[in-house]
Amino acid sequence: MTDKTDLDKQRLSIEAARLYYLSDYSQQDIAARLGLSRPTVSRLLQYAKENGFVRISIADPLEDLDALSGELVRRFGLQSARVCYSPRNDYQEIRGRVAAEAADYLDEAVQDGDIIGITWGTTMHALARRLRHKPVRGVEVVQLKGGVSHSQVPTYAAETAALFAEAFGTIARYLPLPVIFDSVELKRMVEEDRHIQRIIELGRQANVAVFTVGTVEEDALLFRLGYFDDKQRKMLRDVGAGDISSRFFDSEGRICSEEIDARTVGIDLHELRRKEKSVLVAGGPRKIRAIRAALAGRYANILVTDQFTALALLNE
Repeated sequence: MTDKTDLDKQRLSIEAARLYYLSDYSQQDIAARLGLSRPTVSRLLQYAKENGFVRISIADPLEDLDALSGELVRRFGLQSARVCYSPRNDYQEIRGRVAAEAADYLDEAVQDGDIIGITWGTTMHALARRLRHKPVRGVEVVQLKGGVSHSQVPTYAAETAALFAEAFGTIARYLPLPVIFDSVELKRMVEEDRHIQRIIELGRQANVAVFTVGTVEEDALLFRLGYFDDKQRKMLRDVGAGDISSRFFDSEGRICSEEIDARTVGIDLHELRRKEKSVLVAGGPRKIRAIRAALAGRYANILVTDQFTALALLNE
């Protein structure tokens, strides 16, 4: 074989490789374009690889997840972080992936005698649905905030608590109240009930708290439940960054409306800082601001999120 023949073969193999790898042509399409047979195109592509004209690398997102977790721990002073892989930076996709990762974490972390305090919402319901049964003893599950809504918009509060209880072989302790009352006086009067006091106290005693963050966007779940008038919604959108357990905070993690907070039933945010495991489960572009604010307030010591959200948190 002459040098010119080798050169022609090299050029032809490179042309075939460009069409195949860069332009997504099929081997049959390349054969028709270059006036060759399909087996000849296949041999040219193999020749291009063997001679180093084509270099194929695979970026495995999983290999960087541990590094992202470690950086989140260092940056935000966390006890631990779990970063899962999502193929798309899409909220619905990420919610399912993060929920599954959180379910795996709880399967590992929950021990005999734990008291698990939970909130509600679509992320928490997605998590609850992915929990596996774990044979533990003496575990209790308690709602950390009121779960009754007079709106037609579903909160999945009762379903979430029931699924948590089923997974850990116990019964759920429900907080059968609206999460936000119309007045402070009415809220205080209801909280004087002995049964309600016991549930709230059990939430304070919980050594594991599992929660997500809400946003202050117009379509936020709490806004759609009808708890706030137009003026209050505008105020929360202007100064708020998000909420945990229906308690709204600003970008520094500080309560942004003492008046609304005083009407809210459930765990106070500062109590989350005392938990053995305070687990924040959240991800997606719409939640980044709220997650960052929650971490600024040190309300979580364990974060479960996805790689897109982790990178966004670390890059700002």
